[in-house]
Formats: sequence, structure tokens, C-alpha cells
Amino acid sequence: MDVKRSTLSYLYWLFCQFELITCSYLMEPWEKVLFYSFNLAMAGLLLYTAYVCLAFHLSSAFQLLGSFLGNPRENALSVVK
Repeated sequence: MDVKRSTLSYLYWLFCQFELITCSYLMEPWEKVLFYSFNLAMAGLLLYTAYVCLAFHLSSAFQLLGSFLGNPRENALSVVK
């Protein structure tokens, strides 16, 4: 169980470093709640946006690669005509 203890100790050290860098150890508890919730919300939005944009760009890249390899998808206008 030494790995678990060292992992928790390392995570605690990282959290202390985060508090020192952001000076959040000087904040009152209610300020910390607002600060951490804002940071978590921004990180969540960033991850979600990266996930959505990455999926869109990968899909476009695979379609372009497929058209270069001789497997073009039907054009939407040719279906309408």
C-alpha cells in the first residue's frame, strides 16, 4: 500500500503547489469555493470544446483522405438533382 500512500502524498503536494501559485491559500473558504468552481467549469468547457472540435476535424480529415484514396463520398448536390 506504499504506492497508494505515495500517490496521495504527491497529489496533496500538487494541490499545495496549485494553492501557492494561485495564492488561493490566502482566500476565505467561500472565496475558494467560487474560485475552484469557476476554474473547474472553465476546464470542463475547454475539454468539451476540444472533444467536439477534435471529432469534427478528424471526421473532415478522414473524408478528405478518403477522397484522395479514390473513395469519394457522394456530393449532396448530386443527390438533390
